[in-house]
Amino acid sequence: MRHFPPRRVVCLTEETVETLYLLGEQKRIVGVSGYAVRPPQVRREKPRVSAFVSADIPKILALEPDLVLAFSDLQAGIVADLVRAGIDVHVFNQRDVAGILAMIRTLGALVGAAGRAEDLAHGFGRRLAAIAAAPRPAPRPKVYFEEWDDPLISGIGWVSELIEIAGGKDAFPELRHRQAAKDRIVSPEAVREAAPDVILASWCGKKVVPARIKQRDGWSEIPAVRDNRVVEIKSPIILQPGPAALTDGLDAIVAALWG
Repeated sequence: MRHFPPRRVVCLTEETVETLYLLGEQKRIVGVSGYAVRPPQVRREKPRVSAFVSADIPKILALEPDLVLAFSDLQAGIVADLVRAGIDVHVFNQRDVAGILAMIRTLGALVGAAGRAEDLAHGFGRRLAAIAAAPRPAPRPKVYFEEWDDPLISGIGWVSELIEIAGGKDAFPELRHRQAAKDRIVSPEAVREAAPDVILASWCGKKVVPARIKQRDGWSEIPAVRDNRVVEIKSPIILQPGPAALTDGLDAIVAALWG
């Protein structure tokens, strides 16, 4: 790293962008993912240099970053290219709520804002605990979270945890620890048999069509379909393992279950 704290940071996913803004360290950001939409001004203030599994390497190198922040094995190809070019890269791999809070603390330490990051993470932790402790009527509604529609993919770890924090019960809790989407594929029959009370859907990067969900073979008797409780949650607030999921994403789940 050329400077500490790094003066020029490129963020290849949304959650590190939002975290740096919340820490008041947005001045360090010189390039962002094209998917970065939080806070809204990021689209005006920062140049876009990447999608999710692809990036404009020459554009990133031209920004002369001290540090590039990436996420997971899905960005391993981008990371390899940057490392070969001599760039310092930190790859986060958080897949659960504890991991999100650890990411915030680690990122704070990386940019010399450890104290503020600790306060931010602690505040999120208190908020989660308060929502989890809120009295809810029994029984807890069973929730199927659909991350993709073809094939059907159930929710990743932090989504499953947030459903429980919101007072629901994940229809497929045994899948939450499987990191790869292909390992969370479920059959339409399995969803029918699970008989969820609520279906939450967030098709990564495309608009959910509830009517298509309701029209699937044999799904008309699923309680969620019968009772018209099929709800879209926008992917930027739930499928990014960062502050958005712990705030607006969790609030959207609470509203869908209890609103």
